[in-house]
Amino acid sequence: MCTRFVLLKDQLQAAYVALGVDTPAELVSRYNIAPSTALTAFRRPSRTAAPERATLRWGLVPSWAKSIDASAPLVNARSETLTEKPSFRDAFRHRRCLVPAGGFYEWAIHGRARKPWLFQRPDAAVFFFAGLWERWCSPTGEVLESCAIITTTPNAVTRPIHDRMPVLLTPDATRIWLDPEAQVERDLIPLLQPAPDAALTATALSTHVSNVRHDDPACLMPAGPEEEPPAPQLSLGF
Repeated sequence: MCTRFVLLKDQLQAAYVALGVDTPAELVSRYNIAPSTALTAFRRPSRTAAPERATLRWGLVPSWAKSIDASAPLVNARSETLTEKPSFRDAFRHRRCLVPAGGFYEWAIHGRARKPWLFQRPDAAVFFFAGLWERWCSPTGEVLESCAIITTTPNAVTRPIHDRMPVLLTPDATRIWLDPEAQVERDLIPLLQPAPDAALTATALSTHVSNVRHDDPACLMPAGPEEEPPAPQLSLGF
């Protein structure tokens, strides 16, 4: 699963450039993006339109929910059941988005302790989560746009820490993902695979990032000798 991630302003700027979207004058680094907060996403309203930026609340609320409070926000969507779950299947066909990130966090369990790990590209460049978005309207006309991040089975780097990982899309895959005319079986489902093992590195972090209220550079501080967890035993897939 994916419930926290980091996106630095230079990574966000690179995302705008990669998708050909005009970059705002002010960009802000976010070190601990958590569910129920607003995040930057990109979507494409029609095949003739260019990608556009959107601000979405992380935690998808289905369009048919009677109220926001009555619907538990859906932070992640399992790739294996996207075509089956009523909360996701229509969005999978018609409302896909990209969520830029510089890395994502997962926590390993060591006895009673939870030790954070950062997963990022070896060059620390931006990548894109595969996402879904939805629009919910209240009886009084209030509109909420929200999103979920799609997860899949882990690769060898993430497997020692967690049994799920977010779907990370390559540059070619991002174009297919945003194509409003992409076909589910032919075009989209083949994209929902674990990232290649070489695409990610794993770094043990200080527990500073474990507090969701912390949103500062110290979230990326490597674990010190006193809190260094045992090195995960990475599977080679043999």
